[in-house]
Amino acid sequence: MKGLGASGIGPALPQGSAMLETSDLIAFAAATDLSRAREFYERTLGLTVVEDSDFACVVDAHGTMLRITAVPVVAPAGYTVLGWRVGDIAAAVADLAGRGVVFLRYDSMDQDASGIWTTPGGDQVAWFADPDGNVLSLTQFGPARPGDTG
Repeated sequence: MKGLGASGIGPALPQGSAMLETSDLIAFAAATDLSRAREFYERTLGLTVVEDSDFACVVDAHGTMLRITAVPVVAPAGYTVLGWRVGDIAAAVADLAGRGVVFLRYDSMDQDASGIWTTPGGDQVAWFADPDGNVLSLTQFGPARPGDTG
Protein backbone atom coordinates (compact mmCIF):
# COMPACT_ATOMS: atom_id res chain seq x y z
CA MET A 1 0.00 0.00 0.00
CA LYS A 2 1.20 3.43 -0.88
CA GLY A 3 2.34 5.57 2.05
CA LEU A 4 2.98 2.72 4.47
CA GLY A 5 6.38 1.96 5.99
CA ALA A 6 8.44 -1.15 5.18
CA SER A 7 6.57 -3.13 7.84
CA GLY A 8 3.23 -2.24 6.24
CA ILE A 9 2.20 -0.58 9.49
CA GLY A 10 2.11 3.17 9.96
CA PRO A 11 3.17 5.94 7.63
CA ALA A 12 6.36 5.73 5.62
CA LEU A 13 9.06 8.00 7.02
CA PRO A 14 11.45 9.94 4.81
CA GLN A 15 14.86 8.26 4.56
CA GLY A 16 16.98 9.04 7.63
CA SER A 17 14.11 10.29 9.78
CA ALA A 18 13.47 7.11 11.81
CA MET A 19 15.07 7.61 15.19
CA LEU A 20 15.78 3.92 15.76
CA GLU A 21 18.39 3.67 13.02
CA THR A 22 20.67 5.92 15.08
CA SER A 23 19.52 4.86 18.55
CA ASP A 24 21.25 2.38 20.81
CA LEU A 25 19.56 -0.95 21.48
CA ILE A 26 18.75 -1.90 25.08
CA ALA A 27 18.51 -5.64 25.74
CA PHE A 28 16.48 -7.23 28.54
CA ALA A 29 16.66 -10.50 30.44
CA ALA A 30 14.50 -11.60 33.36
CA ALA A 31 15.72 -12.86 36.73
CA THR A 32 14.01 -14.00 39.92
CA ASP A 33 17.07 -13.29 42.08
CA LEU A 34 19.04 -10.18 41.09
CA SER A 35 21.95 -10.97 43.42
CA ARG A 36 22.39 -14.37 41.80
CA ALA A 37 22.00 -12.85 38.32
CA ARG A 38 24.54 -10.14 39.11
CA GLU A 39 27.03 -12.77 40.28
CA PHE A 40 26.62 -14.68 37.02
CA TYR A 41 26.67 -11.78 34.57
CA GLU A 42 29.43 -9.88 36.37
CA ARG A 43 31.74 -12.58 37.71
CA THR A 44 31.12 -15.49 35.38
CA LEU A 45 30.57 -13.63 32.10
CA GLY A 46 32.82 -10.67 32.99
CA LEU A 47 30.33 -7.89 32.24
CA THR A 48 30.61 -4.56 34.09
CA VAL A 49 27.70 -3.61 36.34
CA VAL A 50 26.70 0.02 35.75
CA GLU A 51 23.60 0.15 37.97
CA ASP A 52 22.03 -2.06 40.60
CA SER A 53 18.65 -1.55 42.27
CA ASP A 54 15.74 -3.57 43.63
CA PHE A 55 14.21 -3.51 40.13
CA ALA A 56 17.12 -4.29 37.82
CA CYS A 57 20.81 -4.97 37.51
CA VAL A 58 22.19 -3.13 34.49
CA VAL A 59 25.38 -4.32 32.82
CA ASP A 60 27.46 -3.04 29.92
CA ALA A 61 27.58 -5.73 27.25
CA HIS A 62 30.31 -4.24 25.03
CA GLY A 63 28.46 -0.97 24.61
CA THR A 64 24.95 -2.41 24.72
CA MET A 65 22.92 -1.84 27.88
CA LEU A 66 21.59 -5.13 29.25
CA ARG A 67 18.88 -4.68 31.89
CA ILE A 68 18.43 -7.81 33.98
CA THR A 69 14.98 -7.15 35.34
CA ALA A 70 13.51 -8.58 38.56
CA VAL A 71 10.42 -10.71 37.97
CA PRO A 72 8.50 -13.11 40.23
CA VAL A 73 8.76 -15.98 37.71
CA VAL A 74 10.87 -16.38 34.56
CA ALA A 75 8.85 -17.96 31.77
CA PRO A 76 11.10 -20.32 29.81
CA ALA A 77 11.47 -18.93 26.30
CA GLY A 78 12.53 -22.16 24.58
CA TYR A 79 14.95 -20.23 22.36
CA THR A 80 18.04 -18.04 22.64
CA VAL A 81 17.28 -14.73 24.36
CA LEU A 82 20.79 -13.23 24.24
CA GLY A 83 23.84 -14.05 22.17
CA TRP A 84 27.40 -12.88 21.72
CA ARG A 85 29.45 -12.85 18.53
CA VAL A 86 32.93 -14.19 19.30
CA GLY A 87 36.09 -14.46 17.24
CA ASP A 88 37.23 -17.82 18.63
CA ILE A 89 34.34 -19.91 19.87
CA ALA A 90 36.53 -22.80 21.05
CA ALA A 91 38.52 -20.45 23.30
CA ALA A 92 35.37 -18.70 24.56
CA VAL A 93 33.69 -22.03 25.37
CA ALA A 94 36.82 -23.29 27.16
CA ASP A 95 37.10 -20.06 29.17
CA LEU A 96 33.45 -20.10 30.25
CA ALA A 97 33.55 -23.83 31.01
CA GLY A 98 36.54 -23.11 33.24
CA ARG A 99 34.33 -20.61 35.09
CA GLY A 100 31.68 -23.26 35.70
CA VAL A 101 29.38 -22.66 32.72
CA VAL A 102 27.74 -25.85 31.46
CA PHE A 103 27.00 -25.87 27.75
CA LEU A 104 23.64 -27.19 26.61
CA ARG A 105 23.22 -30.17 24.34
CA TYR A 106 20.38 -30.68 21.92
CA ASP A 107 19.46 -34.10 20.57
CA SER A 108 18.77 -32.75 17.09
CA MET A 109 22.16 -30.99 16.82
CA ASP A 110 25.45 -32.67 15.92
CA GLN A 111 27.55 -30.86 18.55
CA ASP A 112 31.22 -31.53 19.20
CA ALA A 113 32.66 -32.60 22.58
CA SER A 114 32.56 -28.98 23.80
CA GLY A 115 28.93 -28.47 22.79
CA ILE A 116 29.67 -26.47 19.63
CA TRP A 117 27.38 -27.00 16.64
CA THR A 118 28.55 -26.14 13.12
CA THR A 119 25.79 -24.97 10.80
CA PRO A 120 25.65 -26.07 7.16
CA GLY A 121 26.98 -22.58 6.26
CA GLY A 122 30.01 -22.91 8.54
CA ASP A 123 28.89 -20.75 11.48
CA GLN A 124 29.51 -22.24 14.91
CA VAL A 125 27.13 -21.89 17.86
CA ALA A 126 27.21 -23.00 21.50
CA TRP A 127 24.39 -22.52 24.01
CA PHE A 128 24.32 -22.18 27.78
CA ALA A 129 21.84 -20.92 30.36
CA ASP A 130 21.95 -18.27 33.05
CA PRO A 131 20.81 -19.16 36.59
CA ASP A 132 17.16 -18.48 35.65
CA GLY A 133 17.25 -20.72 32.59
CA ASN A 134 17.47 -17.94 29.99
CA VAL A 135 19.21 -19.53 27.00
CA LEU A 136 22.31 -17.59 25.95
CA SER A 137 24.63 -18.32 23.05
CA LEU A 138 28.03 -17.75 21.52
CA THR A 139 28.37 -17.56 17.73
CA GLN A 140 31.45 -17.53 15.56
CA PHE A 141 30.47 -16.71 12.01
CA GLY A 142 32.06 -18.67 9.19
CA PRO A 143 33.30 -17.29 5.89
CA ALA A 144 32.66 -13.58 5.31
CA ARG A 145 29.42 -12.72 3.59
CA PRO A 146 28.71 -9.77 1.29
CA GLY A 147 27.99 -6.72 3.44
CA ASP A 148 29.46 -8.30 6.60
CA THR A 149 31.31 -5.61 8.52
CA GLY A 150 32.69 -7.88 11.21
